[in-house]
Amino acid sequence: MRTLKHLFEKNKAWAEKISSAQPGFFKELSQQQFPEYLWIGCSDSRVPANEIVGLQPGELFVHRNVANIVIHTDFNCLSVIEYAVEVLRVKNIIVCGHYGCGGVKASLKDNQLSISDNWLRHIREIAQKHETELSQIKIESERMDRLCELNIIEQVHNVCNTTIVEKAWSRNQPLAVHGWIYGLTDGLLHDLNVCTSSAEEMKTYFERK
Repeated sequence: MRTLKHLFEKNKAWAEKISSAQPGFFKELSQQQFPEYLWIGCSDSRVPANEIVGLQPGELFVHRNVANIVIHTDFNCLSVIEYAVEVLRVKNIIVCGHYGCGGVKASLKDNQLSISDNWLRHIREIAQKHETELSQIKIESERMDRLCELNIIEQVHNVCNTTIVEKAWSRNQPLAVHGWIYGLTDGLLHDLNVCTSSAEEMKTYFERK
């Protein structure tokens, strides 16, 4: 049978390592889930959410898709946000992309990727919105990295504009939305300084943009 035996062996070794360091960890974990954070990130395999922030299983609720996009017709993403906010009562939503994002790069190419091309159209619209700023960046890699940042900022705005977050803020539920970016070349996170914790704060920040 094609069971990918080596992955089962790695899983066993990992579980034994955790159990040895923290006896009863999995039994306790199976009975509760109280993360304070929702992570909305890119599907890129080089950006493992739990590991890069040093959190254990159960401490980070995660949703990932190509290029960390949040749109109001994506019921998968919205369902995750709703569960995190309404049921888990997370206090922080982190939208985290990364430099060198393949989805961002592909969005500006002429290649037709079928379904993916429709998904990445959202990033093309962001690029068009910021065309003046991006056109002034002459080095292509730097222009792509800036678009990665702009994409995250836009997705923070989209998260804040969901009815889920709006309702949470209207009932004074503690909830902040953050925009971060991860560097593949150094493994470090960078805060894009777009943290928003109320409708008033969101309006003030994004009206300046």
